[in-house]
Amino acid sequence: MKKGLKLTDILVTVVIAVVFGIVYRVWGDVYNLASVPGIQLEQFVYGMWFMASTAAFLIIRKPGVAFLAEVAAALAEMLLGSQFSVSSLTYGIAQGLCAELVFAAFGYKRYTAAVAGLAGMASGAGALVFDYFKSYLTELQPWNLSLYIVLRFVGSFLITGPLAYALVKALEKTGVTQLVRPASLDDYRALDRK
Repeated sequence: MKKGLKLTDILVTVVIAVVFGIVYRVWGDVYNLASVPGIQLEQFVYGMWFMASTAAFLIIRKPGVAFLAEVAAALAEMLLGSQFSVSSLTYGIAQGLCAELVFAAFGYKRYTAAVAGLAGMASGAGALVFDYFKSYLTELQPWNLSLYIVLRFVGSFLITGPLAYALVKALEKTGVTQLVRPASLDDYRALDRK
């Protein structure tokens, strides 16, 4: 099996990313609704902005997909008029790179909710770096900063791990994911038995 991305892989990844770009654009309003001063509840739902990378990787299962999906989703969000403007794209690059590094650390061979959740947490860490350089994290009290970080990581893990995994499993039941995955050895054996 070739590991490189084929044109079909790229096109499917971009389609997934555009769908998530639309979700990301709408998610800004959900994020604002969850914003309660001092509670940092919005950080619990922040992980939705990392889901394109994990969902696309769980479907396509090839190197580069997580990065491409997250960057393309961030670009789509920006072009749709995101409240975050160009920063949505810069965040998307960092988030996609961090997710890709986690999948690479597992040799691109683990397609579990836990690994996807770790990739989401890594994306959350990448976003925190940008948050730090915007200087508003330094204005938070230590207890509030801790709450901010914990809720970001917990929400990121749950949304990009179990939720993305459940979404992909639901898509697998429809058979649509088999259109983009190569045939496995078990598939060939099943053909031989007929």
